[in-house]
Amino acid sequence: MLTSDVIVIGAGPSGVLAALRAAELGARTTLITRGEFGGMAANDGPVPVRTLAQAARLLRGARVLDRFGISTSAPVLDYSRLLERVRTVVEEARRHSSFRSDIDRLGVTLVEQAGDARFVDAHTVETQSGLRMQAEKIILCAGGTNRRLSVPGAELTATHSDAWTLSEVPQSILVIGAGMTGAQVASIFHAFGSQIALFQRASRILPSEDEDVSIAVANAFRESGMVVREGFGEIDSFERVSGGIQMNFSRGAEKESVQAQLVVVTIGWVADVRGLNLPAAGVQTDARGYVAVDDCQRTSTSHIFAAGDITGRWMLVPQAIQDGWVAATNAVRDTSESLDNVVCPTGGFTDPEYASVGLTETKARETHDIVSAVVRFDTTTRTIVDDRTEGFCKLLVERGTRQILGCHVVGERAVEIVQIVAIAMSSDLRVDELVRIPLSFPTYTGILVRAAYRAIDQFGLPVPPRC
Repeated sequence: MLTSDVIVIGAGPSGVLAALRAAELGARTTLITRGEFGGMAANDGPVPVRTLAQAARLLRGARVLDRFGISTSAPVLDYSRLLERVRTVVEEARRHSSFRSDIDRLGVTLVEQAGDARFVDAHTVETQSGLRMQAEKIILCAGGTNRRLSVPGAELTATHSDAWTLSEVPQSILVIGAGMTGAQVASIFHAFGSQIALFQRASRILPSEDEDVSIAVANAFRESGMVVREGFGEIDSFERVSGGIQMNFSRGAEKESVQAQLVVVTIGWVADVRGLNLPAAGVQTDARGYVAVDDCQRTSTSHIFAAGDITGRWMLVPQAIQDGWVAATNAVRDTSESLDNVVCPTGGFTDPEYASVGLTETKARETHDIVSAVVRFDTTTRTIVDDRTEGFCKLLVERGTRQILGCHVVGERAVEIVQIVAIAMSSDLRVDELVRIPLSFPTYTGILVRAAYRAIDQFGLPVPPRC
């Protein structure tokens, strides 16, 4: 039997950081992963999805080269070769990951391809491959998995992961669920040539985003030729038909159906507790099925911690990394570290891109007296130069303190722009201080200064000269 001070289950972002932190603090650490190092983020999430998004971006760019006087034949996608590129990127990212080299440098015992891990008791873990291990402390970082529908015929539907097994781009795709994942699947495969129907049960797509973001992205999707249906009702069943899969749905007494060659369900993410046998360790889950933790990442069993998607708190890579660090610190040191007032930028690699940080305008107005400053992309130099004039940048500022409460962007480089605001918010940089930073011209991040100018102009404050 293998013994350690700390066992970490799951080698995604939270698990890797937890293992590194535990080893850095001097603990004998074992890191177990069901499959490959890197977890979902590297093998089935942001890395491969971003690679597909880059291909979609290149296709869109190639189709408008004539605007810059460049003549070329129409681009043609070879999906099988693209998947080869995806596999190459995933392998390269895994091979060159500084985390992977740090695992070796710090002496972490890495157990890959172990299959499912399960608790034998509160200190003992057994893997599907037959390995049994004991540790004083255990950190659960097993991640999440796709939420599935429970209606007749649901087994006929696919998840975003099934994109890796397709041999060609489907002629038509029905995407059910228009959160971050659904919007990205729809946008990417629309660029690849699929006819897309995006169905969202809620009243708007991207429901956790600022309302202006949801409206702008939905309008852009429709203008590009996608079908977008919000508030479509309830799904009754799926059935196989000659053209692929048919979804039957209803809204009240009204019955409808829609068909597509492929149906992709992206209705959420649930804790991956398959086979963990949590009751054997006394680990409780919350009402949603996620592992319940306190602010210190401690579960209902005091020596067992959890971090990342399995806790259901953020479902984002940067936050999972922070969770893993906190969990390992408290596990090894017996401390009560926690993360307070975390600034969490988010975004999707759709066309157009969107991103946000902080409060939405609706939430901000509930508790603050705010100024909303909006700069449209068709009024800024860099977007005009690049012919990417669709979108806007909205900056939300509290009137009394001049603190930045949020930022919401739709358009080219939206995800990158919002990172700058996240840094400003984390540093408590006021909007009148942000406006004095001479960002390079013409750039996308420089749009923030334009928004800051508009905010302080509403305050009636003097501003420095524009560059």
